[in-house]
Amino acid sequence: MFRTRLISGIVLVILLLALGIVGGDVLLLGLGLVSLVGMHELYQIFHLEKSSLAITGYGMVLLYYVGIRFFSYIIGSEVFLFSMALLVVLMSVYVFSFPKYKADQVMAVFFGVFYVAIMLSCIYLTRMLPGGTYLIWLIFLCSWGCDTCAYCVGVLIGKHKMAPVLSPKKSVEGAVGGVVGAALLTVLYGFAVGPAMGSSPRDIFFMAFISAVGALISMIGDLAASAIKRNYEIKDYGTLIPGHGGILDRFDSVIFTAPVIYFLAQYLN
Repeated sequence: MFRTRLISGIVLVILLLALGIVGGDVLLLGLGLVSLVGMHELYQIFHLEKSSLAITGYGMVLLYYVGIRFFSYIIGSEVFLFSMALLVVLMSVYVFSFPKYKADQVMAVFFGVFYVAIMLSCIYLTRMLPGGTYLIWLIFLCSWGCDTCAYCVGVLIGKHKMAPVLSPKKSVEGAVGGVVGAALLTVLYGFAVGPAMGSSPRDIFFMAFISAVGALISMIGDLAASAIKRNYEIKDYGTLIPGHGGILDRFDSVIFTAPVIYFLAQYLN
């Protein structure tokens, strides 16, 4: 099991590095595919993955990503307009197919579009910022970096349970270690790429602050995904990534971290 998890993790990191380095349309296409798979995993919980409601959600996400590509969306008023259009379209499907669907199913599809697709799109938006070639990696340093550091510290000295009912293995000590570890990793990363970015030491320490905030948020994302699984009594969202589960199992913290890094990173520019 460990070997499978390690190999699939390495492959995932290589693919991620390739997408992040190339950027542009390749990254956008990759994120679009990841978003659609993640939405499919989420909709399976509600038995909606092949429904007309879900298909409408998939279609609206494709339109959203086309909008990002050709109309240079920035998270703001455009997303507000998109959310209104999404709600109107979903409610139209709900009304004209009544009583096929319940109101909570419409809400689930609406939630899935934002929770997965729009929040993940912030990875692309971060990459498109000035200096985005380097800033994009803050998303993964403060999500997966935090996760790794929290695990190591928790195993070594973790005593006080952070969320005993939801995630019994997570500790307060591990959480602190994760935040501090993510910040320290970012400092090392910042000094390594600082000359290429033209960053001052002050910028680098601000990057570390951004990662610390992102690390805190990433833990909420991790626990939120776990809470959904507990509510619906499932172990994993999917089986796409051997040893890890589905897209949502691996990107649960990234989903929450990406928008935080996107907005905070703009202050570096």
